[in-house]
Amino acid sequence: MPLKVNAGGVIPVIFASSLLAFPQTIAEYPLVKNNAWLNEALRAIHHGEPLYFLLFTALIVFFSYFYVSIVFNPTEVADNMRRYGGFIPGIRPGRPTSDYLDAILTRLTLAGAVYLSILCLIPDLMMSGIHLQNLPLIGNWIDRHFPLFILEGLNLRFAFGGTSLLIVVGVAMDTINQIEAQLIMRHYDGNTPRAGRIRGRRR
Repeated sequence: MPLKVNAGGVIPVIFASSLLAFPQTIAEYPLVKNNAWLNEALRAIHHGEPLYFLLFTALIVFFSYFYVSIVFNPTEVADNMRRYGGFIPGIRPGRPTSDYLDAILTRLTLAGAVYLSILCLIPDLMMSGIHLQNLPLIGNWIDRHFPLFILEGLNLRFAFGGTSLLIVVGVAMDTINQIEAQLIMRHYDGNTPRAGRIRGRRR
């Protein structure tokens, strides 16, 4: 498995969205609505609130690392490289290779998680903004000094969110890669005669 910046794809975003949608679902029950403390706590993680964006970003980062830790094992990759005679220039085989791959993967995963967070938060910020005026202590000062389009958004409606665009682009790129692989295989098959024998060049 080659190292990728966004190895998790949209899976971290889906997991994070599902976890944050669960409190909003239970907030509709009468038992929760009648409880003032629970109602206030769930309102703080409602869509558009600062805590929602903070939790959403933290969950995307967490699930990005969680998914990569499941699908990629640096120790196993380092052992396979040593078994088949492969190596990384300047890095000793075995444990140093595993540590080197783990360090590279950690940096790549962080970059991918930040990329996913930005991609998913931009449409939300443009649609509903981030309600910083609801923060305690400094909310009144923010309400007076921050532009309205940051606090309330631009009131835009997108047909596709960040996750949808990521899925569409990922599927399109995968389709292009499969078409290229089929064309390359067909090109090599065309160089081989039907009889299976490759003819020498005639004088």
